[in-house]
Amino acid sequence: MTVFFVGAGPGDPELLTLKAARVIGACPVCLYAGSLVPAEVVACAPDDALVMDTAPMTLDETHGAILDAHAKGQDVARVHSGDPSLYGAIAEQIRRLKADGIDYQIIPGVPAYAAAAAALGTELTVPEVAQSIILTRMSMKSTGMPAGETLENFAQTGATLAIHLGIRALREIERQLVPHYGAECPVAVIYRVGWPDQLIIRGTLTDVREKVRAAKITRTALILVGPALADSHGFPDSALYDAAKPHVLRPRAKANS
Repeated sequence: MTVFFVGAGPGDPELLTLKAARVIGACPVCLYAGSLVPAEVVACAPDDALVMDTAPMTLDETHGAILDAHAKGQDVARVHSGDPSLYGAIAEQIRRLKADGIDYQIIPGVPAYAAAAAALGTELTVPEVAQSIILTRMSMKSTGMPAGETLENFAQTGATLAIHLGIRALREIERQLVPHYGAECPVAVIYRVGWPDQLIIRGTLTDVREKVRAAKITRTALILVGPALADSHGFPDSALYDAAKPHVLRPRAKANS
């Protein structure tokens, strides 16, 4: 018996990996976080599978369901949104599985920031503008952040920020980031990326809060911040495909035509 932590992607069933779909389709028990994973994503579960929405359940209750499956020798698809390694709350589940001697595997999924970039039609790492992405979150009512992991510290890098759980903290985000990125730094808020009602709001650090308020968005949104989100840049082409710069797979420079 194995528990499979399955990354469901951001919401679009077509963004399931082939392996994720195969595992969900083979497991007699499927536990999915219904508040973040659409039912359509787990529709590929067997017709006779036990499919449970864990949104109203506690950690002990979900683990109890796994123990029941373990006693019956049934594999479990534990389906999480995005990629399980990012804010998937799987560490505490794995701790319980190890304590009970239950095998597990992790199947990666498309993370929200990647789906958001695709929806925006943009690259998050632009030459000489931003070459790093910082994935972080606001603490709000959730678990506190470790010392040193602050927006102000991250902002000093000038990297592209992908901020989770921050839609109700836009005023604080503005306060901490404007001194480093500037008032006109571009921001994109992507609500329920990959879902049928996906909504994209573009703005700046100083005006996006009012736009979000007008749209009445209060949850399930990712915030991207950074100069790489600008519509146009005077950035250079990547050296990767530069004809004048040979590398191991193109050992000789080519003349520009």
